[in-house]
Formats: sequence, structure tokens, C-alpha cells
Amino acid sequence: MSSSMTSWNNVYFVGIGGIGMSALARWFNANGFFVAGYDKTMTPLVEKLIEEGIEVTLEDSVNVIPPSFLEDSDKTLIIYTPAVPVQHKQMYHFKQENFLILKRSQVLGILTKNLRTIGVAGTHGKTTTSSLVAHILKYAGVNSTAFLGGITQNYGTNLLLNEPTANLEEVFCVVEADEFDRSFLTLFPEIAIVTSTDADHLDIYGKHEAVLESFGDYVSQIDDNGVLFMREGLTLADKTNADVFTYSLNSGDYHSSNLHIENARFVFDLVHPDGVIEEIAMRIPGYHNIENSIAASAVALYIGISGQKIKEALESYRGVKRRFEYQVEQDDHVYIDDYAHHPTEIEAFLSSVKGLYPGRHVTAIFQPHLFTRTRDFAEGFAESLSLADRLLLMEIYPARELPIEGVNSEMILKMVKSADKQLVAKENVLSVLEHLDTDIIVTIGAGDIDTLVGPVKNLLLKRFANN
Repeated sequence: MSSSMTSWNNVYFVGIGGIGMSALARWFNANGFFVAGYDKTMTPLVEKLIEEGIEVTLEDSVNVIPPSFLEDSDKTLIIYTPAVPVQHKQMYHFKQENFLILKRSQVLGILTKNLRTIGVAGTHGKTTTSSLVAHILKYAGVNSTAFLGGITQNYGTNLLLNEPTANLEEVFCVVEADEFDRSFLTLFPEIAIVTSTDADHLDIYGKHEAVLESFGDYVSQIDDNGVLFMREGLTLADKTNADVFTYSLNSGDYHSSNLHIENARFVFDLVHPDGVIEEIAMRIPGYHNIENSIAASAVALYIGISGQKIKEALESYRGVKRRFEYQVEQDDHVYIDDYAHHPTEIEAFLSSVKGLYPGRHVTAIFQPHLFTRTRDFAEGFAESLSLADRLLLMEIYPARELPIEGVNSEMILKMVKSADKQLVAKENVLSVLEHLDTDIIVTIGAGDIDTLVGPVKNLLLKRFANN
């Protein structure tokens, strides 16, 4: 731990309820710091933090910050997320009073300097892939810690803590390397995965070329004696001095073969430079998740974990909340919830649903995330959502943004090819569903659509009970 870390007694989080921020808050709390923070809404994550003794306020006011955090700015670190609006009152106070203010990514950079860091980057797939890496390491008994962007089903948390050791340089640290706001440029990993470099966050980058340039900068920071595992087809090999290996579903140094669906499970052989791991039966479905598991397995093989341990770990991996998460799974009714919020992710998700349940009728409920993303990818959203047989389209979740004139969900709806489609206000989703004959239902999106998951599940279970 760097010397600057020991000078802080208090750590205050502005936006503490975010999935990545809450993991960091848990780490500081577990390591003896006084932790508090602000978030705008009460969510299950925020409730969990409060249960663990962390004081959280939902009011943007300086008066509600615990006095001990304000009395000595030299002893208090402020960590914020770029999603916090610029007019935030607490942030304004901290800036005016010259508190040390760092982004989550900067703090992760400090924490990981003395650890063997495994950075998982990519515009899609990094949460599942990083949690797969973390699970394999834990299953194999490797001393490791992980800061994850989702709640793992195996552990019920987004933070895995390492065993105490006098030599931190032996501890592996799995961390999501987030391209948003170029946050991953604070990391200098020994081992890196890059899953994808599609156009995204164009409100930050402006154009796809800038996204690609940023990923190039990230891989240039991999240790010269380290290694990069990148998806086949990406153009990053000449940006790093590390060893480079490729992977994908069907080609590359690491790939699958004999892929088939058996008893509603994806089963495959994993081909790698030194052999084959045969007949891996994944609990989590989806062709994209086979690719993610191949990338995670490549890292595990590289650090010396046996093929048998990797197979056992993959077969026991239960996924991440809101990533192809089954809510109802019965013979005649299925409900799956997924965090997908980019056209590529939605296409991968719905294609996998169709592959698992050929010939079944799929009702998709989708909430677009961000006005800028809707503006930039409206056509792509429409194309991917057209894979569903029926679409209930909600209005845009704005997150950190103000409305953009002319940008709305209607842009997507009019281009969707499915004949059965309609705009539905969030408060009307349940009443609309009540009057529909449904087979497979999926909810998709990264906004507050997650607050509908419980009510939709209860609606379906009540319907089944009455049948």
C-alpha cells in the first residue's frame, strides 16, 4: 500500500451506490477506514452497504455529511464517479475546500500497484469475463482479490477479498478496466484481456477512432513481461510490447470446438496451444458467454491452473446478476433479465435466447440508456430488437444526461421490423403485461428497469399459480 493511503482516515463516496463504487467502498470498510457516501436513490446495493455499517445519504446537501469527514480535509479522501452531475452540491463543497478528489479508477490504480493485476477491458463482456476469472482463481485456491462490476451469483457480492499475506506481490487482483471516460488508463496490468472495441460512449469520445486509440493506449500500459489476450479480429497487437494471444468462439489461439446445446446447456471443448479441455458444460447460456469463458480460461492456463480445475470451475460458475439471469424457468414459461444496453449486446443476448428456445415466442421489454447512445445507435438498436417477436419499448433512461431535442424511443420503434411493437411508460408495463399471452419474457437495459424485475416475476408466478 502506498504511503499516501495510510494518511487517510475517512473515505467519502459521491455516487456510492454504483456497482464499481460500492465494491471499492466495501474494500475500504473492510480494511479499517471510516466510509460514508451519497447516492440519489435507495437500491438493494445501497441497502446492503447500510447493513454493513456504511452511512449513506440520499440528500445532496453538505449538512448531511458526517462532521468527522469535513473537519480535516487532509484526512479525508473523496472518491467520485463521472456519472455525478456537474452541479452536485457536495462535490462543489469538496472542490471549494480543497479536498483530495479522485475518480474510482484513479484509486483502483493506486490499490493495484503492488498486486499482480489482471485487467479485463472491452465495450462488452468485461463484467462476466472478470467474474469468471475471479471465480476460477478462487475455485483453484489462488490467493486473489477482485473488484467486479456486478454481483456474482456464486458469492453474492461484487468484491472478493484476498487472504492476508506479508507479500502483496503474490496476490492476483482482478479488476474491470473501464473505457468510460478513459478510466482504464490509470491501470498498468501484468495480464490483460480485451473482449471488444466497438463504438460506445461516443458522448465522451466523439468518434469510434478515438475509442480505438484509447484501447491502444491501454494495452501499451501492460507490463512488458506481461501478456494480452484479445478477441480475434481486434487490431491492438502492435500497440503493446507484451506477448499477445487471440481467442474467439471459433478461431484464434484459444477457441471452442464441438459446441452444442444439451439439456439447455451449452457444451464445448476448449482448444488451447497446449491441448484441449473436453466437454465443458456451462451453467450460464449464450454464445457470447462461451467466448468470455474462453478468455478467462486462457488467463487461468497462463498462470498455471490445471485444465481439470478450470473445467470444474466453469461448470460451477452461476453467473452475474442481471447477466442472462433466469427469474422464472418453467417448461411453458421463461423470464430472463439482462443488463444489455448496446446493440451488439442485445443481439448477442436475443440470439442466445432464440438458440436455446427455438420456435418459442419472445416478448422483449427494453429501456434505452442515455440520449446520446440512443441518438448514435438508434438503427442498431432497432435491428437487434427486431429479433424479438414482440417489443414493449420504454422511454429513455437519462442517467447523467439532459434531454436532447428530437431524441426519443420513437426513433427506435419506427425502425423495428417486428409487427407487434408498442411504446409503454414504465408505470404501465405491468398492466400491459397482465393482458398479454406470453411465452418467453426478457427485460433488457441498464437504467432503472431493474426495479421492474421483481414485480414482473411476481406477476408471472401469480399467473402460473392461478392456471
